[in-house]
Amino acid sequence: MRRFTLVTTLSIVTLVAGQTAMAQAPNADAAMEVRKQFLADIDTLHSKFVALANAFPADKYAWRPSPGVRSVGEAFQHVAAEFYVWGPMAYGGQRASVIQAGREGMQKWEAASAKEEVLKNLNAGHDYIKQQIGKMDVARLTGTQKLFGQDMTIIQTSIIMTADLHEHLGQLIAYARMNGIKPPWSQ
Repeated sequence: MRRFTLVTTLSIVTLVAGQTAMAQAPNADAAMEVRKQFLADIDTLHSKFVALANAFPADKYAWRPSPGVRSVGEAFQHVAAEFYVWGPMAYGGQRASVIQAGREGMQKWEAASAKEEVLKNLNAGHDYIKQQIGKMDVARLTGTQKLFGQDMTIIQTSIIMTADLHEHLGQLIAYARMNGIKPPWSQ
């Protein structure tokens, strides 16, 4: 019981310290490191999304696990949209004009979900997010910004963004396995 209490106490202290650190604006060195790690994660995610998109036959892009749920192609297009819109927005950059603002604009974008279109958009969206975040002034990286009505640091927005993309990767891996497709990196 004593060991459990010590581990629990240390966990709580670590969690509180982490939340306090995240709530404070990072210094320039920390912000540059967060950007570097974020971009490295974006590169890894991009390579897995592209490999998985290539593994799906074109005729499976319309497949969806149930009515009202994104199809394979729509889920990949959603990821490309996040590269164009959510990623730059999370860093205080400019959203791309290739996707019309609003729900209808996003739905129209996701509906253009043929394999060739998806691959083109995954690559172009990846290039866009890297360009937007790579050129951002360090001074902007060290402050906070309003996102979803809250002031957030670059560390917070980076974690939220990559967590969301990893969730979509998991979704698309499940779609692949449901269609008898093994993710290329696990063969």
